[in-house]
Amino acid sequence: MKKKHFKYINTLFVVIPMTLIMAFVGLMRNYGFGEDWFFKFLKAWSVMLPVAYAAAFLIIPNARKLAEKLAIKE
Repeated sequence: MKKKHFKYINTLFVVIPMTLIMAFVGLMRNYGFGEDWFFKFLKAWSVMLPVAYAAAFLIIPNARKLAEKLAIKE
């Protein structure tokens, strides 16, 4: 696999479980196990996944640069 594709797939494998957990916890905290909790969960996750995936490509490079700067100072 090309390194270019690895970055996108690796980010997806990080974002999928993270957004699943966050959507579940947020839904249970706000609504509990109502009669249609599963559909609310899928709706929340379907919005959260693309937003988090796009945000990851903005945040990860900046976080890496910041971490490298902090690590060099120590």
